[in-house]
Amino acid sequence: MKKFGKILQYIFIIIMATITLFPFLYMILSSLMSFQEVISIPPTLIPEKLQFINYRDALKVAPFARYFVNTLIVTITNTLGTLITTTLAAFAFTFLDFKYKNTLEGFLLSLLMIPFEIVIFTNFRTIARLKLLDSYLALIIPFLASVYYIFYLKQFLTSIPKDFYNAAKVDGASDFEFITRVMIPMSKTNLFTIGLLNFITGWNSFLWPILVTNTKNMRLISNGLSAFATEAGSMIHLQMAASTITIVPILILYLIFRKRILEGVSYGGLKG
Repeated sequence: MKKFGKILQYIFIIIMATITLFPFLYMILSSLMSFQEVISIPPTLIPEKLQFINYRDALKVAPFARYFVNTLIVTITNTLGTLITTTLAAFAFTFLDFKYKNTLEGFLLSLLMIPFEIVIFTNFRTIARLKLLDSYLALIIPFLASVYYIFYLKQFLTSIPKDFYNAAKVDGASDFEFITRVMIPMSKTNLFTIGLLNFITGWNSFLWPILVTNTKNMRLISNGLSAFATEAGSMIHLQMAASTITIVPILILYLIFRKRILEGVSYGGLKG
C-alpha cells in the first residue's frame, strides 16, 4: 500500500512538473520554428528545421543589446546597494543598542504591510520633482534598500551570540571590522541568497521602469519585450525568440545557484 502511495506521488509530481515546464519549453521550441509552423493548426510541437535566424531578426527589430546593458547596470547597482544597506541595517538592529530602536523597528515592519503599488505614485512625483525622469538614477534610487531583506538577515543574525560582538570590541575591533571579518563570513549564504533573489526581481521589474522612462535608450529588458510584442505585430516566432532571449539568462542563473537559493530560503523559513 505504501509503495502504491509513493507511485501516485511520483506520478502527481511528474504531471505538475510537466504542466509547469511546458510553457517554457514550448516558448523555446517556438522561437526556433518558422512562422508557418507557429501558426499551424494543430500546433507544431517540434520544429522541422531549427530557425536560429529568428534570434538575429528579433535583435534587428528592437535594440535588445541596449536593453540588456540598461538592465545589467540598474540591476547590479540595485543589488549591491541593497546588500550594503541590508548588512548595515541588520547589524544595527541586531548588535547595537540605541534610543527608539524598537520604535524604528516597528515602523519599518509596518512598511511591509503597504503594497508597492500604493506608494509608487508618491515615489514617481518625488523623482519627477527632482527632474530625474528617464535616467538611471530614477531606476536605481528607490530600490537601494529593502525592509524585507533587512529583517530576513536580522532573523539569521539573532542566532549569532552577542558575545562575538562584545569579544571583538574588547579586542579593539571597530564595528566595520566586526562586520567584514565576522558577520559577513558567517552570513554569506544568506547574503548570497538576498543578492540573487534581488537580482532576479530587478531583472524582471516592469511597472516602475515603464513609469519613469520615456525613450528606447532607457528601457529595461521587460519593457523592451513588451514594446517589441506591439512592434512585431503578427510575427509570433520573433516574439517567442525575444521572450527566450529575455528569460534564458535568469533560468541559467537559477539552475546554477538553485541549491544556494533553496538553502537560504529554507533556513529563513525554519527560523520564522
